[in-house]
Amino acid sequence: MSNNKITLHKGDLAEGVAFGDSVAIDSETLGLNPHRDRLCLVQLSAGDGTAHLVQFDGSNYDAPRLKAILEDASVLKIFHFARFDIAVMHKYLGVLATPIYCTKIASKLVRTYTDRHGLKDVVSELAGMELSKQQQSSDWAATELSEHQLAYAASDVLYLHTVKRRLDLMLEREGRTQLAQRAFDFLATRAELDLKGFGDIDIFSH
Repeated sequence: MSNNKITLHKGDLAEGVAFGDSVAIDSETLGLNPHRDRLCLVQLSAGDGTAHLVQFDGSNYDAPRLKAILEDASVLKIFHFARFDIAVMHKYLGVLATPIYCTKIASKLVRTYTDRHGLKDVVSELAGMELSKQQQSSDWAATELSEHQLAYAASDVLYLHTVKRRLDLMLEREGRTQLAQRAFDFLATRAELDLKGFGDIDIFSH
């Protein structure tokens, strides 16, 4: 299905879909445990007001065109809480997304005047848009997703480019751009540690 802003794909992106040199990405799963809760949906946006949603049936995760974008070193992948998304995609798609920008990490590095770093709060302040979280807890494995589910899923990626631009200015202003980049570079390792069972263990502590 498709409307002016949202295109739903079954199993993989349609041939010819491209996002330029940066793409905002998010995922929907059946829960927050990658070993138990399967990947149901991957959302992508070029930051142009449109979103492409790839729905998985739970049995086939081949998706060669989606995987090619995730692995393309020339395309920056923008996530909010990349740690979870890249881990679950690595688990089900078998690829590690790179390079990465995480708006949640950037927010925590520069929005030190608040402890509200969820996507809803970050988008509200930095993009001036109010996101609805009504569909946050819903059955993403349903064969037919509702219009409300599709709109919710798309909203998670539509504004990340705008948020990134604002955060980049703040990171530069506070002299933390390189610190943020080093944190982003570590995310692939952090995700692998999560998948290996070290999610709640601080291996850097004494």
